[in-house]
Amino acid sequence: MIFKETFKMGLSDIGKDNRIKNIAILKMLENIGGYHSDMVGYGANDTKIKKLTWILLDWKLKVINRPQYGQALEIHTWARVGNKFFTYRDYEIYDENKKLCAIATSKWTLINIEKRSMERITNEIIDKYNTEEKEVFPGEKLDRLHMPENSISSIKYTVKRKDIDINKHMHNLYYLDLAYEALPEKVYNSRPFDNVRIMYKKEIKLGDTVVCKYMSNENKHIVVVKSEDEKNLHAIIELE
Repeated sequence: MIFKETFKMGLSDIGKDNRIKNIAILKMLENIGGYHSDMVGYGANDTKIKKLTWILLDWKLKVINRPQYGQALEIHTWARVGNKFFTYRDYEIYDENKKLCAIATSKWTLINIEKRSMERITNEIIDKYNTEEKEVFPGEKLDRLHMPENSISSIKYTVKRKDIDINKHMHNLYYLDLAYEALPEKVYNSRPFDNVRIMYKKEIKLGDTVVCKYMSNENKHIVVVKSEDEKNLHAIIELE
């Protein structure tokens, strides 16, 4: 099943040249995925009853044509079969002229909120989503991102209340904000980046201080988010 929803761009969604920002795109994608899960009985309002919640593990976004302020965007999303512990969701964004603006894929796991452990994704759950075989990145896998050896610069950030989501850890969208803060000024001013990849590894909680290390590899700008003692890897963000 391909689930569709229309989103109207607002002022907070735009950046340079009045065109949509990457974080605004990801927010819309996050919301439409939530709406789809609401419809099949595994959304935010069902968490307390079923003791299950979806946790995002990976984003991959490619912007083809960046829409300007004021447009109504039609977003399509659908679930894809993964395995017993992981599943995938793909997206397409169209502008008012039905022109394809962006594509994205994401990887998810199901967490038992009482046990704080991964839950098996049963055929019963998958069947409710009426999965599609279509892939926006045909044949490409969300392979593990690797860290370059040497960092160029770094910043520290202490997580605040405004960063925390319903699962009581730092909301997945704010990792992109962290990455932007860690970029050197010249690199930051070269945005928007039309290719975004975010791999999540370990949750960040209220009060945690993280180190965001900036690295460059060919045409890619990479930000690695680690714990303050650098023993734990929280995420890797890749911008191109």
